[in-house]
Amino acid sequence: MKTKNKPQLIVALDVNTLAEVRELMERLKDRVDIFKVGSQLFTACGPAAVRFIEAQGKKVFLDLKFHDIPNTVANAVGAAVNLNVALERSRDYSNRQAPKSIGLFMLTVHAAGGMEMLKAAVEAARQQSGAIGLTPPRIVGVTVLTSEAKRDNILASVLKNAEMAKAAGLDGVVASCEEVAFLRKQFGPDFIIVTPGIRPERSDVQDQKRTATPRQAVQQGSDFLVVGRPIVDAADPLKAAEQILAEIGA
Repeated sequence: MKTKNKPQLIVALDVNTLAEVRELMERLKDRVDIFKVGSQLFTACGPAAVRFIEAQGKKVFLDLKFHDIPNTVANAVGAAVNLNVALERSRDYSNRQAPKSIGLFMLTVHAAGGMEMLKAAVEAARQQSGAIGLTPPRIVGVTVLTSEAKRDNILASVLKNAEMAKAAGLDGVVASCEEVAFLRKQFGPDFIIVTPGIRPERSDVQDQKRTATPRQAVQQGSDFLVVGRPIVDAADPLKAAEQILAEIGA
């Protein structure tokens, strides 16, 4: 299966402090461009985590899996798009333009929220990004968590949620490697597929039920591979990241 673009690595910063974020980014900054801020880091450090990463010129994948009534999700997505504003206003750009890299790269909503909620998220991102002069972030819908055990109808559930996500105007979905080939065949090369649950060979799968190696995910057609603990918890995070990058040909 082929994707439109070269597969990219996203490192999940599943840590509790900005000091840990700073240390990891210092080690990885020359090889990794996209970092995930999930529930753990955002709960511990809030918007400061997003702004710190963006201030380093890196891209943020905000993985909070918004899932609520449409109005609440729309407001949350608008606030997420607006996360860069405080940072931008805190600097003096009187003699130069603000960095174009500021602004969320991608965020997640939960497809289980339904069509109306997904459309509200897309519209909120478009409106708020336009209001502050940014390109809207890519929005991807979580289909089924990779921690969920295998079951007979899981592919049907993933495909149904993916169809709804595409119809609502989302850019793509989050799905395990086991569903990627089906999604790529169904939706073509422009539909973004983000794959978590990536574990290098001989790595502990921990609480993930549907995992894959980096090579398997790329062969199936994933665009973005999300890797957390195998890199973050490694004795040498840079070496661990480079091994994965080599495996995916990045």
